[in-house]
Amino acid sequence: MEIAGKRIYWWNNWMAASLLLLFFIAAPLLSIFVNLFSAPGSSWSHLTENLLVGYLQNTLLLLAGVALSTFILGVSLAWIVTNYEFPFRKHFEWLLILPLGFPGYIMAYTYTGLLDYTGPLQTFLRNQFDIQVVGSIVDIMNLPGAVFILSITLFPYVYLLSRASFLQQSRTFQDAAALLGSSNWYSFTKVALPMARPAIVGGIALAAMEVLNDYGTVKYFGVGTFTTGIFRSWFSMGDVTTAIYLAAILMLLVFSILYLEVLQRGKRRFSPVNFINKPTTRQQLSKSKTWLLTATCFLVFLGSFFIPFLQILHWVWISYESSLNSGFYLLVLRSFGLAAGSGLAVALIAVVLLYSLRLSSFSWFRSLTKIGTIGYAIPGAVIAIGIMIPVLSLDRWVFADTGQLMLSGSVSVLLFAYVVRFMAVGYHPLDAGFQKSGIQVNEASRLLGHNSWKTLLKIELPLVRASFFSAILLVFVDVLKELPLTLILRPFNYHTLATKAFDMATNEMIAESANSALIIILTGIFPIIFLNRVIRKANM
Repeated sequence: MEIAGKRIYWWNNWMAASLLLLFFIAAPLLSIFVNLFSAPGSSWSHLTENLLVGYLQNTLLLLAGVALSTFILGVSLAWIVTNYEFPFRKHFEWLLILPLGFPGYIMAYTYTGLLDYTGPLQTFLRNQFDIQVVGSIVDIMNLPGAVFILSITLFPYVYLLSRASFLQQSRTFQDAAALLGSSNWYSFTKVALPMARPAIVGGIALAAMEVLNDYGTVKYFGVGTFTTGIFRSWFSMGDVTTAIYLAAILMLLVFSILYLEVLQRGKRRFSPVNFINKPTTRQQLSKSKTWLLTATCFLVFLGSFFIPFLQILHWVWISYESSLNSGFYLLVLRSFGLAAGSGLAVALIAVVLLYSLRLSSFSWFRSLTKIGTIGYAIPGAVIAIGIMIPVLSLDRWVFADTGQLMLSGSVSVLLFAYVVRFMAVGYHPLDAGFQKSGIQVNEASRLLGHNSWKTLLKIELPLVRASFFSAILLVFVDVLKELPLTLILRPFNYHTLATKAFDMATNEMIAESANSALIIILTGIFPIIFLNRVIRKANM
């Protein structure tokens, strides 16, 4: 009874801590909901009459264009790499993931520089063939251009999940279709594609979330979306209520996408039962066809990573002497420190939530902890608005006598925003680690008389150490790339690598901005390579 009493006591403490953390994580969304009952701002009528339809139209067209493009690129490349043998196939397995390391706003101004009058393409045409082009050789600073940029940076989401699904599918089904006289195309469209449907839709949903979160690309290209509207209402018009209304509409779009993803799946089950899983055997094609597949993968890799990366390296080469100074090194240390601190905070909070689940037997509590992971589906601008409103009210209440805003625009608020936004990124790797270690070790430790703290520190954490550091790494990379949330919540004149690169690019200092961009890209490559290795090991 004494041990049971201790278990109940510690479980109550852990659950109380978890519920408190979940309340703070959900607070930004709750503040937006509460403030929706306020009267519309002064600029709301102007916005509804002149801008709202354009925001909605551009956002939906952007979503549709990116969804279609990422589907075509991601699924076709995943099928090619998984089912056919061709030269350099093993290299393209991971090379095609690298565009994820390129933030959309960096890709946007890189392509603009490539196609500009002073860019390498027009310079080559003038010098070699005396071909003169007025302005950009191709105008991409528009809605179709934004679709192109976001598609080539986000298609790896669909590629990764589709490839993992194709690798896990049993070859038995495709062999059965072949014995019935079906062509390769029929087997792909009628057998493999329907079985990979959840993975494909999941990848497109991730890409859609990133599209709704994007601010840098659409702002640089002059495309009006809900995200740019939130920034305009907040900073240009000073109308907080209008920004809240736009944030609420954007949240509605996000939840609609998530609901449609669940609805399309319904009660279908895509896991084969009572079948022996026969590994996929890659088909051998004629020499001309194999090189055609190589050329296809190479062209996509060229356009989505290699050429833009070379342009970034060129800009770094011509600008590093003037850019690499003590201020830049301080910027790097500040960005890395903020990203590492956010990653550690997310990992620790995720450990508290997951360990509370170990000590809890209530199904409602497990459902409740999912609130902690909802932030990743919410655009950064929405989270920033949801945090800024209560923080401003708290500042005015606590520091009313001083007349100063002590909390608003502080690094601590920015750190809290990163925790809310990227909790899911750290939660899921740790969840997998805890599930892998099993509950038995915890029960054995408790039977030996150890309390929950000692069990966690001495038994559980060492077992999930790899997952713990993986969570920190993944959050680190995402924080380093995050732009809209940082732009809204950062302290005055406070820069990270992302905001510095964006500010310099928008001020036509593109070459100088490449130094910050290069560090962001190189940092993002390491977890991508790690992720590819995980997928390969899981399907060996």
